[in-house]
Amino acid sequence: MRPWLPAERPTEPPTGYKIAHPMLSQDGTRAGFTGVSLGGALPYGVLDDASCVYGRRHRPPARLCDCGFHCVHDREIAEDLLCTAEHRAAVLLEVSVLGAYIRFERGFRYARQRVRTATVGACACGAPAVALADAGWGRPGWRALSAACAGCVRARASVSLAGFARLAGERLRVIAGGGTGAAWMAADTGRAVPDEVLGVPELVAEAALLQARLDWFQSRLAQLGERGEQG
Repeated sequence: MRPWLPAERPTEPPTGYKIAHPMLSQDGTRAGFTGVSLGGALPYGVLDDASCVYGRRHRPPARLCDCGFHCVHDREIAEDLLCTAEHRAAVLLEVSVLGAYIRFERGFRYARQRVRTATVGACACGAPAVALADAGWGRPGWRALSAACAGCVRARASVSLAGFARLAGERLRVIAGGGTGAAWMAADTGRAVPDEVLGVPELVAEAALLQARLDWFQSRLAQLGERGEQG
């Protein structure tokens, strides 16, 4: 029988990487994530405890079960997963591994986690993302979101990157990847973002999102005006 590895007692929580889909609650008051494989039906918060996806009463991560959060050691391995067609809309997460964990060759399976950073890729058109917009699918009570640029967001239900960070709470950082300027935001739940925290990239992204919505409303008003004249 193969012996168990010795118990680890790290001085700091280990860091891991994973991919997930950003989620927004039905009422628009909470933000979180959902996995891309095992446990994908259970959205989780930025700071959350794992539960057994099979409904068993043991505490994750049980050695004889697959339950618990999963992540890999290397950022590059997680980034490689974003290349597959089914994961193109996912975001890259950097997490702190908390509580009990089981170490494997490529990663961890563990009981509790804190999502520290979420890196959002480019919009489907290739432009840098300024918002997370309705992806067209979801889970009961939750809408899945995907990256959207100012030109593609239009009338879709969406939240800015800074807004998603505010709703998620726990000082989550949201980084816009795939562009020349990475925009990040750290926020606490229920608190307004201080003006001094907003830098040029954040303000540009917010302005682009507002301009895109204004352009769409103006085009709709113009269409309604034309219909009124014809009537």
